Amino acid sequence: MSQTIIARRYADALFQLGQEHLKLEQLETELRELQEVFRNNEQLYTFLKHPRISVDQKKQLIHKSFLSYSAEVVNTLKLLVDRHREDIISEMITHFLTMMSDAKGVAEADVYSVRELSKSEKKRISETFAPKVGKRSLNLNNIVDPSILGGIRVRIGNRIFDGSVSGKLSRMERKLVSANKR
Repeated sequence: MSQTIIARRYADALFQLGQEHLKLEQLETELRELQEVFRNNEQLYTFLKHPRISVDQKKQLIHKSFLSYSAEVVNTLKLLVDRHREDIISEMITHFLTMMSDAKGVAEADVYSVRELSKSEKKRISETFAPKVGKRSLNLNNIVDPSILGGIRVRIGNRIFDGSVSGKLSRMERKLVSANKR
């Protein structure tokens, strides 16, 4: 079974637990923090994957490190350690956060622009593009890319909306080249 499927199953189980105990918002907050911890602390991941460190020592570290976290999150981490699935922790968190976004009607989007966008510009982009993908709003990640020359390029999932000057120029070039071949 692939790691993605396994990670999704753990995320589904944690999501269901959160629904049953009415803790989805708390779990989301904790998992976002946990995602940052794993992203910024390679030693933690290395420790959890190390074969010479006993499962009990790994579980003790999880228990002591995440005392302020809910029992659901801590027990899920311990279960993953018990089953030697430490390598799917980040992927499981990503799946859980995606499920939360879907439940809220929110999608993640990358917006490429020549300069950093203001809050009002981000709000207008969210309001414009969210309905196009069937969502209520978008969490925007602004990526400054001078190569687009002007305008914006929005990537939501596997859909790309290209309103950049460089995109328009390349489409114009393709039209001209194809017209000349006829």
